[in-house]
Amino acid sequence: MKNRIIDLFCGAGGLSLGFENAGYETILAVDFWEPAINTFNHNRKNKVGLVKNITTLDESFFEKYDLNSVFGIVGGPPCQGFSMAGKRIIDDDRNKLYRDYFRVLKIINPTFFVIENVTGILNLNGGAVKEDIIKRSNETGYKVFIKTLCAVEHGVPQNRKRVFFIGIKKNNLNGEFIFPEELNNKISCEDAISDLPRLDLLEDNKKYRCDPQSDYQKMMRKNSQIVYNHEQSKHKKETIETISHVPEGGGMKNIPEELRGNRNYSSLLRRMDRSKPSQTIDTGHRTYFHYEENRIISVREAARLQSFPDTYEFLGSKQYQYKQVGNAVPPILAYEVAKSIRRYFAEEK
Repeated sequence: MKNRIIDLFCGAGGLSLGFENAGYETILAVDFWEPAINTFNHNRKNKVGLVKNITTLDESFFEKYDLNSVFGIVGGPPCQGFSMAGKRIIDDDRNKLYRDYFRVLKIINPTFFVIENVTGILNLNGGAVKEDIIKRSNETGYKVFIKTLCAVEHGVPQNRKRVFFIGIKKNNLNGEFIFPEELNNKISCEDAISDLPRLDLLEDNKKYRCDPQSDYQKMMRKNSQIVYNHEQSKHKKETIETISHVPEGGGMKNIPEELRGNRNYSSLLRRMDRSKPSQTIDTGHRTYFHYEENRIISVREAARLQSFPDTYEFLGSKQYQYKQVGNAVPPILAYEVAKSIRRYFAEEK
């Protein structure tokens, strides 16, 4: 069957979910972080997620799998070492895991592969990592197509830019790969989360506060009867006061200097603008405030902004849940990429 994939560095399963919604079947997903694998398996009938370090995967590990049936490999090697917000150290061990991706790719030899990462990977060390990916792709028998996609332009209510490397086996090439086209309608924060219970008014956090207020909410709520992962964070009085000084769409500059503390990073302490898409959802969310309530956003609100459906429940501590959401590929963005791949091979001569 030409629809089976393996997900390396699967995390909580955003990339896999997008591909599954486009008709692919994930037969194996690996990640070294157990809380993410627990969430991955919890949300799927077939528990194919395994806690594994990619550096330990060799030919003997894959003997129990029918590799001839694997059509593609997808995955996003850990990106902290590539991040524009990090130190961007070329020798960071996390910057070397993409090489293991290619080692496994050579073992499995699928028709296509997908690597997703932060845009910082493109110019790290003067572009050396990008050029090495192109070189390794070519040596392994693939032509690679590269493009930076912004999630907000593909149906996700979030300004999140990520680069995609799409590798096509050279003997399966059928012209240039066409990435998904941009959409004109941008979904706002209010369109994304306004139907979720208010936490400051102590509403029942398991029940929707109203009927869906947008097409996006209808899509997120499909087959959902209960709100998961929507808990109030315990803020100190001082924290609530600090948040109260930030107007909708505002940031740290709106806070009196005596309340700023040592915070001097411009993207800290921001309140969402309900009329606009969200800023990038990261792994912490500790300084991104609800547009109306004096609190940080909940895990479910973050998941909505990442385009995870409400039926997708995140396991583990709240800190772990935030991390799983922030590390994920937005499923809707993954779905659009997966559809483009299906179209490409559907047009094979």
